[in-house]
Order: sequence, then C-alpha cells, then structure tokens
Amino acid sequence: MPNRTLIVSSSTISSEQAAIKATIDYIHSDGAESNLRILISHYLAGYDSIRLTTKKGFSAYDRKFIKDSVRHKLIGLELVEESRNELVFQCLLNYNDLPLCRVIKNMYGLVLSMLEDSMTALRDHIEEIAEDVIQRDEDVDRFYLLGVRQLKASIEDIELSNKIGIRDPRKCLGYRLIIKSIERVGDHAVKIARNVLKMHAGINADDHIFELAEVSLKVFESSIGSMAEEDLQAINKIVVEAKRVSQFGVSLETQDDKYSGTAELIMILESLRRVAEYSADIAEVSINMNVK
Repeated sequence: MPNRTLIVSSSTISSEQAAIKATIDYIHSDGAESNLRILISHYLAGYDSIRLTTKKGFSAYDRKFIKDSVRHKLIGLELVEESRNELVFQCLLNYNDLPLCRVIKNMYGLVLSMLEDSMTALRDHIEEIAEDVIQRDEDVDRFYLLGVRQLKASIEDIELSNKIGIRDPRKCLGYRLIIKSIERVGDHAVKIARNVLKMHAGINADDHIFELAEVSLKVFESSIGSMAEEDLQAINKIVVEAKRVSQFGVSLETQDDKYSGTAELIMILESLRRVAEYSADIAEVSINMNVK
C-alpha cells in the first residue's frame, strides 16, 4: 500500500458470511421519529441487514412511518421481511453501480437545478416551481446519506474503498466535508423557494439580486470543478472569487434600501451569499486534498 503496509485478504468469505447484521429494539416511548434516527445511524455505520423488533407489535402509524421514511431517505435499503413484531431491512446496493464520484455528481446536478429553478420562481413568482424545489431536497438528502455510508465503509475496508472510487483513504475527510457543503447549498435553495412562497409578486429580472445569483452559481460550479484541478493556484483563485461574491451580497444587504423593508428578499440575499461561502469551503478542501 502507499503507506508501506501489506494487506493480505481472502476471497473465500461468501457475501452471506460477510454481511454485517444489527438488531434494534424498537422503543415505543421514544416515538417513531427517534427510532428512525437510530435505524439511519446503523445504515450510515455500514450495516447490511437491520432488524427492527418489538414485543408488543408496531402500531399502524409507526409501521407506515418507518417503511415510508426508509423508502424515501435511504438508497439501497429495502424491506425484505415483515411481521407483527419485526421489520427487516436489507441493503441491496452494489457500490460498483454507484461510486462516490457519481453520488457527488448527482448531488451537485440536483442542487444546481434547484438553485436555478428557485431564482426562476422568484423572478416570475411561480409557486409550482418553488414547491418542486422543496420536494427535490429529499433526493439530495438521500444521496448525502449514501455518501456518508460509503465514506465510513471505505475507511474500514480497503477493497470496498477501491470499488467506491477512493484510492487514498486520507481523502475521506475531505469528501465528507464536500458532500456536507453541497447538502447545505441545497438547504439554501429550499430556503429561497420557501421565501418565494411567502411573497405576493415576482421580481424584475434587472434586479441586482439576480446578478448575485448568477455569480454565486458560477462560483459553485467552479468549486465542484476544483476537485479535479491539480493547479493549486487556480483553485486558490476560486476561493478568492467566492469570498468576493460573498462581500457583494453583504453590500447589497447593507447599501440597497429597497431590500431593507422586505424580510423575504433579505433572507434570499443571505442564502445566495451562503452559497458562495460554501463554495469557498469546497475549494479550500480541494486545495488540501490535492497537495501531494
């Protein structure tokens, strides 16, 4: 290995033997949401089979809530057994089919489209588009949780790390920070959409807020591209540009009187500024990851 260690492995272990299983006691007093959080933590930890058990049986609401939440939040986790007292979920995901680079690409594509559509909704005040942006955030969260699961698993299993597409385990922390920043940018696209729904009319296309949106989206695109950039000076310019865009957002908030009386526009300006700041974070991580 690059760190001069020697890895000796055997391919004689069957997938059935290699499967990591967990059993969780369902605590009714904590509520369905708290129990779901425990189940998600086991998914992130890399368990292949998760058995949820209860002696008194699941209520109709709890059963539906858990099944629907798993279906909507956790990629690859499927219900394979069900009884009055048990729900058994199995991870059927093939990491070769969805490596980390593709997870990040899917997250980025979704978030970028959400930002673009949220600004379209702001300009033309189209509530249907704003509502669609909010719904798409669920898909971003699914890819984010899958990315976290992959990164945790790759740290413990060198062979799995290669399947996921991580050649250097030292980069796992950097990838973790990057996917979190992309997920946060998605959250701000949702905040923009929610503020659009609170407004009663659109905004003129010549407004400075769209200029800020354009440069924020460009620097977000550049920050994602910096992951494949080996020229550290070029990445550094992206960080500088992202910080400049953030300052432009601050100047609009403080110097343009037409925004001071509208809470929704102030919140949208703040979200666009945060997009630039998260883009700077992504580029800075890229610098650290690309140092040989």
